[in-house]
Amino acid sequence: MNLSDLLKPEAVIPCMKAQGKKQVLQELAAIAAGLTGLPEKNILDTIQQREKLGSTGVGHGVAIPHGKLPGIEHMTGVFARLVRPVEFESLDDQPVDLVFLLLAPESAGADHLKALARVARLLRDPEFAKDLRATNEAAGLALLLAPVNPQSSDALA
Repeated sequence: MNLSDLLKPEAVIPCMKAQGKKQVLQELAAIAAGLTGLPEKNILDTIQQREKLGSTGVGHGVAIPHGKLPGIEHMTGVFARLVRPVEFESLDDQPVDLVFLLLAPESAGADHLKALARVARLLRDPEFAKDLRATNEAAGLALLLAPVNPQSSDALA
């Protein structure tokens, strides 16, 4: 599985404006609802429940909110680059400006964990994160995240 399997071009938001973590999660849930056909409320409830277990802010300005949902057919991702970093209760107490929402079917099992690990490894790479932060257009971000030739990124192999 490659990120291109999870992330459609229309799921890449280059300049999201949000005042805080709650608004980021609401915006991501709304976008995911449009992509999956699931109710926004169900998506938001799922990711908020996961946040109650512990923040998905993994450090270095990156957050990976995630959850498993009934009714979703395949893993789906939404990426947002925030205009201004927001407090996310991250492990390193640093604000977040790169957010990747990952939603999976309830039956995903190990595939969900593998996808989370791949996303985390990719976004926590300092050079890759720097490239994401320097790219202001959705098409450029989509190409970085899900290259046309996925074999070109060892993080996704």
